[in-house]
Amino acid sequence: MTTVRDLQAMAGDEPITMLTAYDAVTAALVESAGVDVVLVGDSMGNAVLGHEDTLPVTVDEMASRVGAVARGTDDALVVADMPFLSFGADEAESVKNCGRMLKEEGANAVKLESGPHTVSLTERLADLGIPVMAHLGLTPQSVNQTGYTQQASDREEAKEILDLARAHEDAGAFALVLEHVPANLAAQVTEALDIPTIGIGAGGDCDGQVLVFTDVVGLAESSPPFAEQFGDVRGEVESAVDDYVEAVESGDFPGQRHANTAEDLDDLYSG
Repeated sequence: MTTVRDLQAMAGDEPITMLTAYDAVTAALVESAGVDVVLVGDSMGNAVLGHEDTLPVTVDEMASRVGAVARGTDDALVVADMPFLSFGADEAESVKNCGRMLKEEGANAVKLESGPHTVSLTERLADLGIPVMAHLGLTPQSVNQTGYTQQASDREEAKEILDLARAHEDAGAFALVLEHVPANLAAQVTEALDIPTIGIGAGGDCDGQVLVFTDVVGLAESSPPFAEQFGDVRGEVESAVDDYVEAVESGDFPGQRHANTAEDLDDLYSG
């Protein structure tokens, strides 16, 4: 099974692959493709739960999905993305919520959308044996403050990202996600840290890459500009469902090969 140490050993040597999953079936498919890290992202909010953003996702919803993904995988590192307000307000509650993902649901680590307020929490969690993946740049839980635009495009904000990256590494974070920041900033952060960086919309110089599953397979109606659709699952699903509806309405399904009969039942009803 991939461990935190395995991931750290890959930094600068072998590209790290990370992809989201929200159920056991998808997680098993993702793992079979050789993905190193399966992130149970709070992106489930808009990717599969029908919300406009990630903010409504609850701890219970995350726990349920983390458990499903953990049961669907054997080798990949499973990371639970902690939902909005499940951490940061109260340390004891933060520890309880993060610990639940490992102790009860089978995750191997948690991810925190990070800032100055998560440095001490990261240290506390690491001390307790809860591995933390930090996340800087565009943090979707802060959408009401930042929107979905590229972050850290000026020197002051970029310097803050670099300082926070170092602070979280010093606090014990085992990896860092950099989302939607300039590629040259991501390259410098990667160079400055010993822990691996995983980019999403941050260029090709990070130690690894992560995307949302529905974007990668072409299931989403639309994708962010920094994502890539590597398939057309949406089109395949639409075609399959259309064929099913047509077959039922025409009487072609079910056919003789889809049904069994029992001889003793032929005269059961004689009305």
